[in-house]
Formats: sequence, C-alpha cells, structure tokens
Amino acid sequence: MERDSQLELYGLVADRLKEAHARVRALQVPEGVRMALSRKLLVVTAAAKHDLPGAARRLDRLMKDLDEGRFPEGD
Repeated sequence: MERDSQLELYGLVADRLKEAHARVRALQVPEGVRMALSRKLLVVTAAAKHDLPGAARRLDRLMKDLDEGRFPEGD
C-alpha cells in the first residue's frame, strides 16, 4: 500500500516539475533570474531521488513563489 502512495507522489512530483520547467522557460525575466530558477528546479529534481516528500515540499514552495511573482536575484 505504501508503495502505491509513493508511486502516486512520484507521478505528481514529476508532472509538477514538468509544469515548473515550462513556466520558468516562459517567464519574461533576465537570464540570471531564469538560471537561478533552473538551478532551484535541478535541486528539487536531485532531492526527489533521495527524499521524495521533501522534494514535493520544496517544489510546492517554488511554485508558490512563481505564483506570487517572487523570483531569486540573478547572478
């Protein structure tokens, strides 16, 4: 039963990561901001391999920041 919920969470995180990548690509922001957001997405992707619930929480926070127009500063 737990394996089923883990697979369901994996699918949810994968779908949301795809959505987040598409949203970051579509943003009209300086390249440095886009790169910073892409790095955050890479961190979430890497975290998903070891801590799926933690990665889901990170992704939720990142998506909320995108929704609210809060972007990291670019390099």
